[in-house]
Amino acid sequence: MILHHLLAITIAIVIDFIIGDPPNWPHPVKWIGSFIAFLDKLLNKGRQLRFKGVMMLGAVLILTALITVFITYLAYYLHPIVGVVMEAIIIVSTIAQKGLKDAGLEVMQPLLAKDLPLARKKLSYIVGRDTKDLEESEIVRGTVETIAENTSDGITAPLFWALIGGAPLAMIYRAINTCDSMVGYRNSKYEKFGWASARLDDAANWIPSRITGFLMLFIHKPAYIEKKKAWRELFTDAKKHPSPNSGWGEAAVAILLGVQLGGLNYYKGIASNRARMGEPFEALKADHIQKTIAIMERTILYFLFFLWIGGAVIDLTISWF
Repeated sequence: MILHHLLAITIAIVIDFIIGDPPNWPHPVKWIGSFIAFLDKLLNKGRQLRFKGVMMLGAVLILTALITVFITYLAYYLHPIVGVVMEAIIIVSTIAQKGLKDAGLEVMQPLLAKDLPLARKKLSYIVGRDTKDLEESEIVRGTVETIAENTSDGITAPLFWALIGGAPLAMIYRAINTCDSMVGYRNSKYEKFGWASARLDDAANWIPSRITGFLMLFIHKPAYIEKKKAWRELFTDAKKHPSPNSGWGEAAVAILLGVQLGGLNYYKGIASNRARMGEPFEALKADHIQKTIAIMERTILYFLFFLWIGGAVIDLTISWF
């Protein structure tokens, strides 16, 4: 079964690399999002909001699991090849390598043309921070941070869970992540209702985010410092991020590029001063977006390679016992 998962993962990566996520295609994550929005409107009021948030999360995950397990089981019942192809189709809907790359390039191109208003607009599509007054270096920082963070959330994490539990677990991970992105906020509306979604998302990303940060640093050479120092800085800087997981990718990219990430952001006019990661050997400029995309793409290839090694070890261990 592990071999089937690995074949499906590999096919999914190839499909995503070539065609990505066409906007007009039916997408399971959109359906999950609609269900979450319905439950949010229905349950997020009155008392016992934490309990209701747990109910919402449970309903989303159970429905997601039932549908994906049924589809996957039926596909494998028809034929193993049908099962692998169906798994690949489901897994490709949980990853966003091409979408992330294209989003980064759409910000970089107007920057190279010195069209800051268009670059700010394109950045606003992929970040939550205010973008209307950002200068070039801050636009680049927002883009680099997004690509670095989402290399794990948007690609390696669902692939990690796909190895363990196939397409159903990859889709369950994406459902957890979608719940967090919709209700996992620390504000008056969602602090209690979104508590369970935020905590479970932290748990689901704990291992993949660290593997991704380690792999980035393992397969790339830092631009300005020695590897030994780079490893020390990764462990120090990653922990500065307010998220327990997002800092690993961001810190690794900052160290590799020789730039500094983090700093002052504004969210609906409210200032948020994030801890700095990396040393500013270089000022942030447009070509750092392309370099970050290159780090992401190479990391994904090596991640796939290590998934095959890990899958082979798991398969041999199961056979042995």
